[in-house]
Amino acid sequence: MAQILQSKNLATKFQILLEIAASQPNIQQKNIAGKLNITPQAVSEYVKDLISDGWLASQGRSRYQVTKEGVDWILKMARQLQSYCSFVNKVVSDISISTAIAADNLSSGQPVSLYMKDGLLFASNKLARGAAKGIVAFDARKGEDVGISQIEGVIELEMGEVIICKVPDVREGGSRNVDFARLKAELDKSRLVGAIGNEALVTLKSMGVKPDYRYGVKEAMVEAVSCGQSFLVVCTEDAVSEVFRRLEEENLKYKIVALARIKRSIST
Repeated sequence: MAQILQSKNLATKFQILLEIAASQPNIQQKNIAGKLNITPQAVSEYVKDLISDGWLASQGRSRYQVTKEGVDWILKMARQLQSYCSFVNKVVSDISISTAIAADNLSSGQPVSLYMKDGLLFASNKLARGAAKGIVAFDARKGEDVGISQIEGVIELEMGEVIICKVPDVREGGSRNVDFARLKAELDKSRLVGAIGNEALVTLKSMGVKPDYRYGVKEAMVEAVSCGQSFLVVCTEDAVSEVFRRLEEENLKYKIVALARIKRSIST
């Protein structure tokens, strides 16, 4: 979930910072207070906090400028909100017909339970207490796509986890210095696999594994985990920071597995 939806303090900071960004540098705190339905005193306190956070700079009386760090934070929160909206659209239907996969043979007008499995939405004729429900729009056989209308309730979805397997870069031995047994133990857990970097690709190839993703790995990782899938990223140390950044932006769970067998370095 987006951080600003979990904290009223952060949500208010986000709104105030956005209002300042839209009107800077001359800011009337009473105008912001009126828009957000809070007191001018509260706005003043939040402004002090934003300056302390390094997201806002004071340029004199009633003059403020959002800092580069503040802009980065606004964009980060906006991406989280966008991602969460996509997540909501996946699990809660507010349109007339949504598409599911028939878990059983289904008939038009039949009530069904809805659930997520392997990142996909399924409809079952076995009605479960507390599960999201809907009505079948037309006949469908097991395994076919089927339209579901009148959806009620929330479809439960447990977020997946990202496993980051760090392969030594070529200066530290590359694929020749990989603990293949440890990597195999992670691969055997049947996750989606992405490879970033030649060392990672060669490592997987030497094990007879073709990665599911070589391009757009970070975005595929976010999409998969948001749909409840676990995702294995094999990458070198220099790619880890970018993977971390995307994970932290989306507040996703992850663990790190170092695959270097020995610590060594090849001089250049």
